[in-house]
Amino acid sequence: MQIPVSDGGEGFLEAFQAAIGGRLIEVTARDPLMRPISAKYLLRGKEAVIEIAQASGLTLLSEEERNPMVATSYGTGQLVADAVKKGAKHVIVGLGGSATSDAGIGMLDALIDDFSKNGQWDGIEELKNVHFTIASDVKNPLCGVSGAAHVFAPQKGASAEDVLLLDERARKFAEDSAKQFGYDRSEQAGAGAAGGLGYAFLQYMKAEFKPGIQLLLETIRFDEIVKNADLVITGEGSADRQTLMGKLPMGILQHSRGVPVCLIAGHISDYEELKRAGFSQVKCINPEWMSQKEAMHKDVAKQNIVNTISLCKE
Repeated sequence: MQIPVSDGGEGFLEAFQAAIGGRLIEVTARDPLMRPISAKYLLRGKEAVIEIAQASGLTLLSEEERNPMVATSYGTGQLVADAVKKGAKHVIVGLGGSATSDAGIGMLDALIDDFSKNGQWDGIEELKNVHFTIASDVKNPLCGVSGAAHVFAPQKGASAEDVLLLDERARKFAEDSAKQFGYDRSEQAGAGAAGGLGYAFLQYMKAEFKPGIQLLLETIRFDEIVKNADLVITGEGSADRQTLMGKLPMGILQHSRGVPVCLIAGHISDYEELKRAGFSQVKCINPEWMSQKEAMHKDVAKQNIVNTISLCKE
């Protein structure tokens, strides 16, 4: 039995549609550089599921275009606005794979443009009765050495100087927001997710934070599905000690209730730590003699996965 899963990044929509059904809504939104693109979200009755990578994802940019100093989350705000206009009262947001580090300012600007009559955040009635749940495997705060800019901005194209400027920009935004609301959510778990988009949802929409894999597994009642299983096979691109910090395979392991779990990955380090965590098997899908370039070919990767799964079952 195959179950699509995601911890909040790419594939989040597919996994939720497989779990709950619904229809994909396609809208024109802005990418991280404000270019018009086609993006989708899932709508089922009064519940919407948004994958921020659809409009604000790193994969929407070429390597040369990556620049979190200018990349904006505006497009994510457009998806939220469209879902609310179509009647969504519960919006689940998968925070993963972002190209941005704007603390969600772009998203908030889009919502103000769509809903506010005075160009301010105050009084956006349409959002007051909407419950938001943000889903991510990232528990980092917004600012500081463990924050969005320091930890994640370099992989989005930020220089060392950019990181300092981005962190200061986020800190100033959080300070101004705290004065406005009388509370500060910048230190809350998940505030640093998706370049600080998590913070904007927590602070401005009073969102509930849940680990992405936990939310999905609860939705599909994974505990019941696996209780009579003999083996669970899960995986990720690269498995190491960071896997143990709430990432998808760890969520699968924790919800498998004693059923053996085989972890497969394209690259493995910290093997002993992964085994001590409770995985019954930890296997690299790529033969030692195979080059990374060859292993990255789609057909080759698929065959390597099939071969490795066969070994897991022996």
